[in-house]
Amino acid sequence: MMKKIMRRISLFLMLLTGLQWTACKGQPTGLVKDVSFDEMLAGMLDSTQVSFLSVDQLHAQTSDFLILDARERAEYELSHIPGAVWVGYDDFNFDRIRNLTDEEPVVVYCSVGYRSEKVGQKLQEKFSTVYNLYGSIFEWANRSYPLVDMEGDSTKTLHTYNKRWSKWVKNPSIQKEY
Repeated sequence: MMKKIMRRISLFLMLLTGLQWTACKGQPTGLVKDVSFDEMLAGMLDSTQVSFLSVDQLHAQTSDFLILDARERAEYELSHIPGAVWVGYDDFNFDRIRNLTDEEPVVVYCSVGYRSEKVGQKLQEKFSTVYNLYGSIFEWANRSYPLVDMEGDSTKTLHTYNKRWSKWVKNPSIQKEY
């Protein structure tokens, strides 16, 4: 109970001080490095469904969020954000997260944000605070934030879904697989 109260106070203080808190309804701007990627996201994502959270905010406050990966199992197994729990997309099932409680805010991600938005809508049935990671794991990798493999070891390899989508990963140190 005390942990839940402390998290809520921490989130409130960030909002109060304006500390890079970018969770929002409405189409955000400037949350990804690449303007063309931002334009593509603006045309694809429905900002009225699930609030966005920037990758910078998640990186700064990772321990304050329950992180869920809405990509396919093979994508997750190759690499994912440290601490993320796989929930899938095509075969998403609440049973995978049945032991989780509504004590923490949830942030869900995929490759760019489309699949995580759809899963986020479902998650809102069970969790009171759900965010879609804006730019998702592609922007996470573009900012050189850590990725881990199934053993928890650091990796520079990222599943980019397919060749067409791989163009949005601009970080030259990332090895792309699809």
